[in-house]
Amino acid sequence: MTVDVLAIAAHPDDIEMTCAGTILSLIAQGKTVAGVDLTRGELGTRGTPEIRAQEAAEGARIMQLSARENLGFRDGFFKNDEEHQMALIPIIRHYRPQIILTNTVDDRHPDHGRAAELVVQACFYAGLRQIKTVSKDGQPQEAHRPIFIYHFIQDRSLKPDFVVDVTPYWDQKLEAIKAYQSQFFNPNSSEPQSYISGEPFMKFLESRTREHGHMIGAEFGEGFITKRMLGVNDLFALR
Repeated sequence: MTVDVLAIAAHPDDIEMTCAGTILSLIAQGKTVAGVDLTRGELGTRGTPEIRAQEAAEGARIMQLSARENLGFRDGFFKNDEEHQMALIPIIRHYRPQIILTNTVDDRHPDHGRAAELVVQACFYAGLRQIKTVSKDGQPQEAHRPIFIYHFIQDRSLKPDFVVDVTPYWDQKLEAIKAYQSQFFNPNSSEPQSYISGEPFMKFLESRTREHGHMIGAEFGEGFITKRMLGVNDLFALR
């Protein structure tokens, strides 16, 4: 199975919070998108890994992902090392995306920065044919290196290098976020409060998306950071 875009994030719900609108926009353009969660989020204050897996499946349905899988890395303690790189490289070679969407290096949660570094290095090594990997059915895999890696902005107020207009997809993005009833604002929940479980955090997510949209003259936007210089061939296509 190959896709145009692969979103890779540290935890279930990272993708929904940060780039669900962009994913929906891409799919509306006829692109294919898959998602990979590195951990099961087992250290989360609320919910369980089993509940979050069900919520991730619902989020994938709402975002219309072609596939979504979880690598089961240890939440909070996975590393950017050979073991984890060699677990991620076969996934990159399986989906063979042109574009990767992933966490940003500078963020509140240590897992996010570590995931970003892991993904960047695994993408590079996935392009080296002397690194041998096999598919899930035991067949040798060909080397593949994505063309672009874009880091979505999550908690920290970082300046994006570009912003995607997601105004038509805001309601669906919000629906995908709310699929995680165990994690986000739910007045019927009796679980302990967490950093993201209150109504103010939901207002923050909307404000962030409105702020990024405002940067490009749109109502809602999702911002991304890239280490690679972007080129254009049509100045009139820019907002």
